[in-house]
Amino acid sequence: MGAHPDDIEFGAGATLARWAEDGCEVSLLVCTDGSKGTWDADADIAALVATRRDEARAAARQLGATGEVVLLDRVDGELAHDRATTSEIARWIRVLRPDVLLGHDPWKRYRLHPDHRAAGFLVTDALVAARDPHFFREHGVAHHRPDALLLFEADEPDHAEPAEERHLAAKLAALEAHRSQYESTMFITDDPEQAGRRAPAVPTASERCSRRPGPGPGRRSPSASASSPPTADRAAGPGGGRHRGRVSGQRAGRLRLGCHTPSVPSVPCSMTVRSTPTPSTTGPQRPPIR
Repeated sequence: MGAHPDDIEFGAGATLARWAEDGCEVSLLVCTDGSKGTWDADADIAALVATRRDEARAAARQLGATGEVVLLDRVDGELAHDRATTSEIARWIRVLRPDVLLGHDPWKRYRLHPDHRAAGFLVTDALVAARDPHFFREHGVAHHRPDALLLFEADEPDHAEPAEERHLAAKLAALEAHRSQYESTMFITDDPEQAGRRAPAVPTASERCSRRPGPGPGRRSPSASASSPPTADRAAGPGGGRHRGRVSGQRAGRLRLGCHTPSVPSVPCSMTVRSTPTPSTTGPQRPPIR
């Protein structure tokens, strides 16, 4: 689940591509219509919204996602953390019945964009509602409790998802499907001077990984590559361990969520997450996923 078209791909694209390759059914839910995604003051907003809907579906295909692409179409920049939206997302969780739910970390410090803040609390509140049969009984759909919640964009990630070159390539291809965002979000332009002025000075994935501590004693670190791909998924949230599962929809494949550890491999990774279980209020407490 992401606030805007392309947020999911930025946050967890390589991970989803790997899970899809392994046979998991991946579904994407996008909260807003992307109508603020341009610097052109005279843009045709209706046409932009239609374009971004098409781009979201094209990006899902690049990831290999075979599940639903759900577009809630809330107005970009005006996403509200309210009961109606929580109910709609909780219903989709019950309908799709994912084993693993991913979304924005609402507790990220100094987060500017209001949609990202709202989307983070919407995913956590919708999970709580979806798992309990006494929330939103009007849905007429059986309640469902995912096994894990993974929140990307974490300040202090403690879980890493590995990625091969082909998974990172799929992430880049999915991002490139969002052609309307080349200039405003990805700083892709025909003018080198403008590109240099607008592009933020951010470290590469390999630089970010190399600044983190390596795996602790007794933990295996994947073999390092000579040149790290330019992007890596970083996330935070509850999850971990090995279990049968689906990211959404039908059960297929085996998700390898790794082990609960504060150490992050110093090699290309697809996503890092905080690993904790989702507590239950209606049944026996499940142990943490290890």
